[in-house]
Amino acid sequence: MSFAEDLAALFARDLSKMVEQIRAFPSDEAFWATPPGITNSAGTLALHMDGNLREYVGRQLGGVSYTRDRPAEFSTRGIARDELIARLAELCELVPSIVAGLSDAQIEAIYPDVVFGAPMQTRWFLLHLYGHLNWHRGQLDYGRRIVESRPASASPTR
Repeated sequence: MSFAEDLAALFARDLSKMVEQIRAFPSDEAFWATPPGITNSAGTLALHMDGNLREYVGRQLGGVSYTRDRPAEFSTRGIARDELIARLAELCELVPSIVAGLSDAQIEAIYPDVVFGAPMQTRWFLLHLYGHLNWHRGQLDYGRRIVESRPASASPTR
């Protein structure tokens, strides 16, 4: 397999895992909760990943029409989990198909947009996006564990 095909398979796997994690939340309310010490709810993280990957992979590399509203990714609240699951399920198809379809020349080329203040190779930026996905996927998982937590019961006597 090529680098693009390998990375596409990883995006497919981990976007699917993000969908599973969203389904595991006990309620829409828990999905949007921001417990003390947590900046972004799981819902915010899901919206952010949707916008991030649609922009940087879908639009920039795949030519898919999209207008990103990054501030709304962090200010919107209360969207039903089912809607975000549907959006991410679309990404499970979109992102891997675009990434797998990139030629070696496209992978080695300079990414079409300057994102971090300087040109970068598409390979490097795709690896960054994959890491970014998993960073937020981990935050989402820990957020779920926190909102599901129950007070510890008394220690058993020995």
